[in-house]
Amino acid sequence: MDRTALAEFLRRRREGLQPGDVGLPPGARRRAPGLRREEVAALAAMSTDYYTRLEQRRGPQPSVQMLASLARALRLTDQERDYLFRLAGHNAPARLADATHVAPALLRVLDRLQDTPALILSNLGEALVQNDLAKALFGDRTSFTGLDRYDAYRWFTRPGERDKYPADDRDRQGRALVSALRVAYGAMGPASRAGELVAALRRRSEEFADLWDRHEVAKRFADHKTLVHPEVGPIELDCQVLFTEDESQALLVLTAEPRSEAEEKLRLLAVLGPAGTRP
Repeated sequence: MDRTALAEFLRRRREGLQPGDVGLPPGARRRAPGLRREEVAALAAMSTDYYTRLEQRRGPQPSVQMLASLARALRLTDQERDYLFRLAGHNAPARLADATHVAPALLRVLDRLQDTPALILSNLGEALVQNDLAKALFGDRTSFTGLDRYDAYRWFTRPGERDKYPADDRDRQGRALVSALRVAYGAMGPASRAGELVAALRRRSEEFADLWDRHEVAKRFADHKTLVHPEVGPIELDCQVLFTEDESQALLVLTAEPRSEAEEKLRLLAVLGPAGTRP
């Protein structure tokens, strides 16, 4: 671990960012350039003291999970993230098709979407980042662990997952999840995370196995759908998607028709906030 180079790299990257680059309000005039240490720490879900010690060349070796959080908070490119890992004494993560380092270009767009639900998904249907309205609409989908992180796995193993959709639309949603997983499986192969997910689902769900054997292949994101929220009821939304160049990640943006009942319900959700943050 090269503590001196790591500290300098973190400081330079922090000073090169402005609050607006990471979705923060500008606030009062700043005496020093860039983000404050406490802002980076909050974005990376770590203590300010821990981050400060890293910049002061006296912190312990960060874990790979901590480095991944820092890379996301500092909006590092893939090359910069790899460099960060090596400075900290770790091998750079393998760039698999299901890599979870969020594309900075998608994050920049997400940071600017405050008044409509938006989230970034991996090609396996894993929620990587959500804004507050998406958490209020779907719940915090980034908090799951293991195979439960993947939408398809929860859909076929947790019956309550389907409550978000009207009963007459659930068959279509299930087929769409399976056909999108087929796309990822074809790109990544059986000896991959996609293959592990498919094998686990075939063991757990006869319904999934039947749908998988149909060999339907498609990615469907752009859509008009109805979502059922436990507090505000059905919400009709349009869903649009922005892919990275290699299609390994997608930014989903859900919007309501102007002056509609759905728009009013989204405003109410913005007031209610994510379930976990309510008093």
